[in-house]
Amino acid sequence: MTDFAVWAPLPKLVRLDVDGTVHDMTADDDGWWRASVDCAADARYGFLLDDDPAVLPDPRSPRQPDGVHERSQLWDPTAAHWTDQQWNGRSIEGAVIYELHTGTFTAAGTFDAAIDKLDYLVDLGVDFVELMPVNAFNGAHGWGYDGVLWYAVHEPYGGPDGLVRLIDACHARGLGVLIDAVFNHLGPSGNYLPQFGPYLSAVSNPWGEGVNLAGPDADEVRRYIIDCALRWMREFHADGLRLDAVHALVDNTAIHILEEMAAETDALSAELGRPLSLIAESDLNDPRLITPRDHGGYGLTAQWDDDIHHAIHTAVSGERQGYYADFGSMSALATTLRNGYFHAGTYSSFRHRRHGRPLDKSLIPATRLMAYTCTHDQVGNRAVGDRPSQNLDHGQLAIKAALALGSPYTAMLFMGEEWASSRPFQFFSSHPEPELARATADGRKAEFADHGWDAAEIPDPQDPQTFLRSKLDWAEVSDSEHARMLGFYRDLIALRHSEPAMANPWLTHLAVEYDEEQRWIVMRRGPIAIACNLGTEDVDVPAAGEPVLGWGGIAAETDTTRLAGHSVAVLRTT
Repeated sequence: MTDFAVWAPLPKLVRLDVDGTVHDMTADDDGWWRASVDCAADARYGFLLDDDPAVLPDPRSPRQPDGVHERSQLWDPTAAHWTDQQWNGRSIEGAVIYELHTGTFTAAGTFDAAIDKLDYLVDLGVDFVELMPVNAFNGAHGWGYDGVLWYAVHEPYGGPDGLVRLIDACHARGLGVLIDAVFNHLGPSGNYLPQFGPYLSAVSNPWGEGVNLAGPDADEVRRYIIDCALRWMREFHADGLRLDAVHALVDNTAIHILEEMAAETDALSAELGRPLSLIAESDLNDPRLITPRDHGGYGLTAQWDDDIHHAIHTAVSGERQGYYADFGSMSALATTLRNGYFHAGTYSSFRHRRHGRPLDKSLIPATRLMAYTCTHDQVGNRAVGDRPSQNLDHGQLAIKAALALGSPYTAMLFMGEEWASSRPFQFFSSHPEPELARATADGRKAEFADHGWDAAEIPDPQDPQTFLRSKLDWAEVSDSEHARMLGFYRDLIALRHSEPAMANPWLTHLAVEYDEEQRWIVMRRGPIAIACNLGTEDVDVPAAGEPVLGWGGIAAETDTTRLAGHSVAVLRTT
């Protein structure tokens, strides 16, 4: 017998359909409906609510083989084939993480195809793979942030069995796996949750209706979210989650859902005997997210730090539009590198108010903040999805890499940046509903038209070519200039792993010097000095020593190092 259960406090009647046969369900006082049925291990099933003849998928569906509008399918995680019994895991703190989108990482766009590239990632030196959302969403391809059945794995990628094979293969090679989880909203197509219960709130966010975290019946909604988070780590052996846009989780209860999730993740970690990490994406600059719970914080492992990205990108590129307005100076870059946040209770011209809070550098190590020069957001949310490699020379790209990977922060790469991929990463979708498809395309064009772009230049997210253009071109890796950049990244990561001074996680041990006019900056980590010339003219930088690694014109002097324009030198000082 197989036990079926669904939380559905709204309908007066819930029945179970298993392979076309309808069965009665029994209601509990807490809104749960239950039934036990003798059926096949891979049976298709769904629920009938009241007198509606439509069979709806399970809100906790383990598998959606025919898409998010169709019946669910049973899938037994205990029957999955694992060989990672020797994997002891590791924390993400201080690691190098590699963010990738399964559908565009390879030509085939599947978990199995990604396995073929894992040896490349091992050779690159990264420690973790971070998968953009793999939950079930409508359509064949998309970014994955419009998921509607959070427990199921997107079938075109390979479904749950394919994800098991990928994570097992990663662990066999010593690579941890993080999964991007979206709990702040649901997608516009295939969201049947409101027919079952009060999953949504009256509070909206830029992507849709918010989730009910603090209203009536919120306890079951919170349980739905936390159980989903734990499922990825327990049943799929993931080593942690990246939590999308946690600033959109509106929760005014005494125990925030992030704190609750972190506590239960720590308990699961103790049960499994391996580290588990939660990484928040947040634009709040609020250190409470990563402050230990015994010091009044939520106790998350780390958070994305867009201030570091903005400070590096603007100083190198010269871009100043939108939320880049307060960045761009060498002073802003130095301040951010030293303190983790640039806006720390200071005025933000983009927000027209004070923003952020200072980080307690004596309590919170730098490894709880993440540094990066590219993410799916910082590339894909540009009007045409252009990468820095499409606008900057290789010297500038090398400077950005050295500042991010040479910093004391946990580091992250976005797929392809390590070889200066020439392919864009554009916003793409594949909504099958004509009206939704048209609204998505028109909305994207209108958004950027408001910022002065010609609507004709904005890629149509529904055009299959937009998706295909975003796939990495692996043939570039062996091209001479791309191969040289790849070698530079590989050497930077190797130095980060092997140099003891690079392992010090405390910002109090980081020294930064700069010259605003000459556009140079030196980041010192013990005997290692990372000297960068962001300008176009030769400069003499007050750092001397043995060049360990570099890009561009470098001439060592007695007390200084001469750097050509757009050059970087990693020096071992005496």
